[in-house]
Amino acid sequence: MSDSSYDVIVFGATSFVGQILCQYLTDTYGVDGELKWAAAGRSETKLQQVKEALGSKADKLALITANANDDASLEALCANTAVVISTVGPYALYGEPMIRACTSTGTDYCDLTGEAQWIADMLEKYEAAAKASGARIVHCCGFDSIPSDMGVFFLQQQAKKQFNAPATRVGMRVKVAKGGVSGGTVASMMNIAEEAAGDPELRRKLANPYLLCPADHGLTARQHSIAMPEYDDDFRAWVAPFVMDAINSRIVHRSNALNGYSPAMTYNEGMLTGDGIGGRLKALGIGVGTGLFFGAAALAPTRWALNKFVVPQPGEGPSPEAQKAGFYDIRLAGHTDQGDTLTVKVTGDADPGYGSTAKLLGQAGACLAKDIPDDAPGGFWTTASLLGEALLKRLQNKAGMTFEVV
Repeated sequence: MSDSSYDVIVFGATSFVGQILCQYLTDTYGVDGELKWAAAGRSETKLQQVKEALGSKADKLALITANANDDASLEALCANTAVVISTVGPYALYGEPMIRACTSTGTDYCDLTGEAQWIADMLEKYEAAAKASGARIVHCCGFDSIPSDMGVFFLQQQAKKQFNAPATRVGMRVKVAKGGVSGGTVASMMNIAEEAAGDPELRRKLANPYLLCPADHGLTARQHSIAMPEYDDDFRAWVAPFVMDAINSRIVHRSNALNGYSPAMTYNEGMLTGDGIGGRLKALGIGVGTGLFFGAAALAPTRWALNKFVVPQPGEGPSPEAQKAGFYDIRLAGHTDQGDTLTVKVTGDADPGYGSTAKLLGQAGACLAKDIPDDAPGGFWTTASLLGEALLKRLQNKAGMTFEVV
């Protein structure tokens, strides 16, 4: 890919998160320096508006028009770059043509999907093509699922170093997170609820913790997800369900299958709500609220009402000030079979869904373009299984994240 015109092309540059990503790349790299990148989307007029908003540092930014419904334009785009970063979601509705183009042309790819059912579909349809062409496909490069996936990667590194054994029981807990939700994220969640409501087979698939693992994964540990309030002895606090567990845990299990942490590893995620009766009631409120939201999203009349009156629309999201004011602090507790314990702290310095996600996605794309050897095999990877140590350094040096043993 070294003869490509660009290291990275941002596909979907006019989307809400695409614009934040373009600003981040401009601020971090300029346009034509250490990382050569271009912006792509359907509308030349909207791309021009994005470029103007970036200011004089982006004067040389190349703009490329390409449409998710036009295979020829997507293949032409792929021929011009080493890596495609796609922000065009919901991916289950708009994402497949770019996966098809990348896997057929051998172009590396990353995105910020959180749609497990779509990833499973893409694995089934295109993994053989990716392996044949050499395309490295890395999904879930935003808040879902980098803090979880790379957090477990870091924890397992430390467990090996300290105890010479892997952690076989790992729990991720959101201690605190402050940030808004965008219309694109909500649209993806609503789409999953709609698809699952009418498809019992899909509901069965989504319940499988190993849904995204290779067919020969060999992982058999019985997994337990947090559906209602539970008391967590590691953190001496009540724990509520965490909505991102549905995608994050499946990515972590795929990384385990590819990296071989431990065939016996169990993993789940939750939100810490405090000790005592107050913590228990807060956890109960979150659990009931989450259940009601997905129940309403699964029924056509209430889904219409949610879309019309409650949730933000695609293209809407938190203000730049709110993004900068946001942050998150998550903890991972690991236990080895020998009884050793380890706690890891992972933080981000901007709102999880947008300010931080744009930085994580940008660094995943830069890592794919700059740090991964040309002979690394094609296929569908995770951040922890392909980008590993190189991404860990980038996240800490350039994306406002910390990883530390508590």
